[in-house]
Amino acid sequence: MFSIGAPELILILVIVLILFGPGKLPEVGRSLGKALSEFKKAKKDFENELNAEELKKDTPNEEVNK
Repeated sequence: MFSIGAPELILILVIVLILFGPGKLPEVGRSLGKALSEFKKAKKDFENELNAEELKKDTPNEEVNK
């Protein structure tokens, strides 16, 4: 996709520090971490659901009813 280098990362961190202040940074980081983990969990659940549906389509009805 794309990569973020050290200068870009430092610039983003400085902007976040200016916007939220040093007291809010841990809270913002925690919130972002939780959001990212929930997104990954939802993605994994969605992929598992799609795989299960594909498996049902590929197997004959007799094997599913056993």
